[in-house]
Amino acid sequence: MMLLGMLSSSIAATMASAQPIQGMSTAPAATSLSTVQGVTQPPVPPPQNWPPPVNDQQNRLFTLIDVLDYRPRIGGGQGHDDYRWDVEGWYGGDYNRLWFKSEGQRDTAFKADYDVDVQLLYGRFIQKHYDLQMGGRVETQSFKGRNVTRGLGVIGIEGLVPYNYEFESALFIDQNGAVSARLSLTKDLLLTQRLIFQTRFETNAAVQRVEKFTTGSGLNNLEFGARLRYEIRREFAPYVGISFDRSFG
Repeated sequence: MMLLGMLSSSIAATMASAQPIQGMSTAPAATSLSTVQGVTQPPVPPPQNWPPPVNDQQNRLFTLIDVLDYRPRIGGGQGHDDYRWDVEGWYGGDYNRLWFKSEGQRDTAFKADYDVDVQLLYGRFIQKHYDLQMGGRVETQSFKGRNVTRGLGVIGIEGLVPYNYEFESALFIDQNGAVSARLSLTKDLLLTQRLIFQTRFETNAAVQRVEKFTTGSGLNNLEFGARLRYEIRREFAPYVGISFDRSFG
């Protein structure tokens, strides 16, 4: 997993003023910064070119390669070794962002030979830790030597729930009105400052059966996974893990 970290800096200025205390000598030992010959001076405002204390209008670019797997098949089942990726990122500020997401894999839980998914979304900050996302998705599958592609509308919420679970939920509607949904949850457990144990859960469900895209009605799959990563740097962390996939329908 590769993380492009973002650093923020802040500048604080502290001002103090001295006031005379009754009962003490009227001859000051030193001249206060706020008084000159006993005349109080008005406070000096900061220069006009000082930046605001919180810069929430600056645009930034963030990219996260969260999953980059090669998964050899274990057991006596038929099929090929699997590979998988899951990439997402955004460009924008604290309130408005343009999100891009891509994921795909071979020998998927949907029984397709390949499955590639690309999304382009507008994200809007709606509450602390939560982004509302809307946009489009293009999905391509290869099944029994035949490639099929469809477009879908997307609306979802991504954020952080209590106990530091990162979640991503989305509702999809394709051009024919078929409705499906996806939910994923991940949680990081810090064993050390660099060694991190992560658990992962993902499920997909659909209202209608779409045979052309190997999608059944109801619950389509469940995935449970765990991985151990070591952050050589904040931006680069190789990992090993294990996952259990179960398909339905």
